[in-house]
Amino acid sequence: MEVSRKVLLSTAYFPNIQYFTKIISYSEIYLEFHENYTKQTYRNRCNILSANKILPLVVPVKKRSGSKTPVSEAEIDNNYRWQRLHRISIESAYRSSPFFEYYYDDFTPVFRKRYKYLFDLNMEILKALLDICDIGKNIEKTGQYLKNPENADDYRDIIHPKKRFGEIDPDFTPAGYVQVFSDRRGFAPNLSILDLLFNEGPGTKEILRLSCKGGGN
Repeated sequence: MEVSRKVLLSTAYFPNIQYFTKIISYSEIYLEFHENYTKQTYRNRCNILSANKILPLVVPVKKRSGSKTPVSEAEIDNNYRWQRLHRISIESAYRSSPFFEYYYDDFTPVFRKRYKYLFDLNMEILKALLDICDIGKNIEKTGQYLKNPENADDYRDIIHPKKRFGEIDPDFTPAGYVQVFSDRRGFAPNLSILDLLFNEGPGTKEILRLSCKGGGN
């Protein structure tokens, strides 16, 4: 059941399943546009499942000397061939999945266009994912930074690679589904939404609903 309050999320690169359960569970979704960029978070990375391990895909971000970098100004370091690496990694991991050929072409523009800012890249990816998954939600950017926002549930730093989701988010319990390498290593929860989409296709929204308290919207 959809709640009336707002949710506050960080920007994220091919966000994980936990992130998407928040999107389907709230009527108002805001992405933090005025925080400082934080390294080693989902802001510039995602996790996919390769044949041998969980594989992080990291978008390189230019380093600034001295002052902190607003997330809105975090620039991608395109001197690295990260787009080619990510494309090859995703193809290798999911080409045998049931819905890879059906959806993959929708993401090819992401790996061809040269983006300057991380936030713009992530926003374009998120809009594409919402359209593909038939999730009719409007995403807004915050107008200012609030350390302790009122009337909003704040997941900006809760959805984080180094935090155990089961301990900090009682509203999220990842539902299982068949993954490409399930027979080798068992189920790997809370990967990038790409993993769920390529494996479950039209069943993606149902898995998201089953993964969040109250069943989502």
